[in-house]
Amino acid sequence: MSDLLAGLNPEQLRAVTWPAKSALVLAGAGSGKTRVLTTRIAWLLSTGQTSPAGILAVTFTNKAAREMQTRLSAMAPVNVRNMWIGTFHGLCNRFLRIHYRDAGLPQAFQILDSADQQAAIKRLLKSLELSDEKYPPRAVQSYINGNKEAGLRAEALPPALNPYEAKLVELYAAYDAQCRREGVVDFAELLLRSYELLSRNEALRAHYCSRFSHILVDEFQDTNRLQYAWLKLLAGEHGALFAVGDDDQSIYGFRGAEVGNMRALLSDFHVAEPVRLEQNYRSMGNILNAANTLIEQNDGRLGKNLWTDAGEGEKIRFYQAGSDGDEAEFIIDEVKSLHREGLALSDMAVLYRSNAQSRLLEHVLVNAQIPYRIYGGLRFFERQEIKHALAYLRLVANPDDDNALLRVINVPARGIGARSVENLQAAGREQGISLWQAACGAGSGRTAAKIGEFVLLIEKLREQSRDFSLAETISLAIDRSGLRDMYEQDKKDGEERLANLDELVNAAASFLPDQPEQALTEFLAAASLEAGEHQADAGSDALQLMTVHAAKGLEFDAVFVSGLEEGLFPHENSIMDGKGLQEERRLMYVAITRARKRLYLSSAQSRMLHGQSRYPIPSRFIDEIPAELIHALSATVKAPVPMAPSRRAAPQRRAENAYGLSIGQAVSHAKFGLGVVIDAEGNGEDVRLQINFAEHGLKWLDLRYAKLTPA
Repeated sequence: MSDLLAGLNPEQLRAVTWPAKSALVLAGAGSGKTRVLTTRIAWLLSTGQTSPAGILAVTFTNKAAREMQTRLSAMAPVNVRNMWIGTFHGLCNRFLRIHYRDAGLPQAFQILDSADQQAAIKRLLKSLELSDEKYPPRAVQSYINGNKEAGLRAEALPPALNPYEAKLVELYAAYDAQCRREGVVDFAELLLRSYELLSRNEALRAHYCSRFSHILVDEFQDTNRLQYAWLKLLAGEHGALFAVGDDDQSIYGFRGAEVGNMRALLSDFHVAEPVRLEQNYRSMGNILNAANTLIEQNDGRLGKNLWTDAGEGEKIRFYQAGSDGDEAEFIIDEVKSLHREGLALSDMAVLYRSNAQSRLLEHVLVNAQIPYRIYGGLRFFERQEIKHALAYLRLVANPDDDNALLRVINVPARGIGARSVENLQAAGREQGISLWQAACGAGSGRTAAKIGEFVLLIEKLREQSRDFSLAETISLAIDRSGLRDMYEQDKKDGEERLANLDELVNAAASFLPDQPEQALTEFLAAASLEAGEHQADAGSDALQLMTVHAAKGLEFDAVFVSGLEEGLFPHENSIMDGKGLQEERRLMYVAITRARKRLYLSSAQSRMLHGQSRYPIPSRFIDEIPAELIHALSATVKAPVPMAPSRRAAPQRRAENAYGLSIGQAVSHAKFGLGVVIDAEGNGEDVRLQINFAEHGLKWLDLRYAKLTPA
């Protein structure tokens, strides 16, 4: 027993040896929560307080479950394979396999993954003769899963507000009926079906409440309402729910995570006070002090303060670049410098708020011949929406490109099915012509008319591309092809995919071809080369690129947090929403606490957006970190030089449509203080002002993000 508990700090020891009752353990970043969880289980078994059969341990990933099993098998002489350790979905699957009859399922029921579920929804739409353009399968899938995760069947939903929503309710009910007929369940169904069975079957519920005397949950801050309700059923009135989590790292609200479940647990299970794990074993003191001060700005926290005995370490480095390109160059130069000093590339990570930000970083990395790896995602030019857009552009450049035509002839869906494509391929083989030529001679009939519309679309794009710039051509292709409309209807990933498409336009706007008349051809060639270059082999040393969301749970010696600007991080969708802004701040807290020794923060005074330069102000999160913890690597950058008049609208001397501010007016800004408006440009809500601040000099501010008041 002394070996088991050796090395635990006082608070870890208190958590591990907690009495046989419920507890909430607030485990700060790098505080050893996985060790506490596994040691708690080993301690319960070693002291004879329960048997392996009396443990239910829930994780959020299969990787975490495997790690827990591995550690536990080294700590206690038990067969971990038979223990109930796994994810919510994995444990519910195990439960339903045992009680399939009570759950109304066939013994050999099959599980639909996300792709299978989409295919099932497409079949349903076809059988009901509903357009998958009006009811995109991904949007229907998101609607169904969202309601299931809220514990709601179709018949329990409130009255629909409009005919479209009423049809979605009908589709939900029809989808459930189809799954019952076919004996299949999706991931969301696993948990909902398990919850419903436990709710209505009192004898079964009593059996499991008695069996699982100790329920342990990892990453409790990420639980949604249904998961918490399922845990409460299994714990019953007398069970011990031992939950480990960190409300300051709750960053999955968009997936339905309820950070409020932590406070609910304190009330529902009569827990007087959380056990706080505050000693950090990862980061140096200055990094932790920055994280602590930042997160204190959030309301309603359960409260904790990370500390370390490893020393203060280096100050946080902050670099304000003149442009997003300069920012990327700075980051890569620092990476090269650290690597020359002996730091492995794999011990460094570049974090960003949006996946679209990786494009510029990847471009600079390819040019610098530095291997990199996108963690938890695809490289920019490998992403579905980018490949779709590039396929349209390849057809504009060369309509005889069969691979490009096959990719997008029915994307978005335009009624050209697999059989029609097979007929085109057969005609091409027989006549020795390309698919495009076969499509141009498709004949008559309903399907031929659809193919004709596609041909006309490409011909129109080819014609218009002769008169437009490269960026305008790409933007036009995205709009006219229907890709933008398709992703606008995608409630799950649409926003991120649209951001990536906008970044493709940005890439075109900054592309400098050797022969301007061949701009599109050269751009497509450059995209292909970047897509195939510097793909790091598995296990090789490579710089890690990832979103902040993907970085949760990871740690690196050096971390770069890029794009720290209002509207980007924090994201523009959250700025006017207090709850959303708090989650953005938690996301920044996660980003900071990924760093062990060295942390870089960076922003840009100008950034390409929708193919045009924008001039954001630095993120409020930088101001929320004490100045004494920051070492500025750059002096204040001069206001960017305006673009050539031919590339932008003529200046509007009075920006009064939306904001009522005019040239010569005195204004006040929360960060820059008092100033005078000396120039204005833009229209409507898209307005920028140049202001001469008494203490900070000239600044161009975008009024969608900058909050100015008349002085």
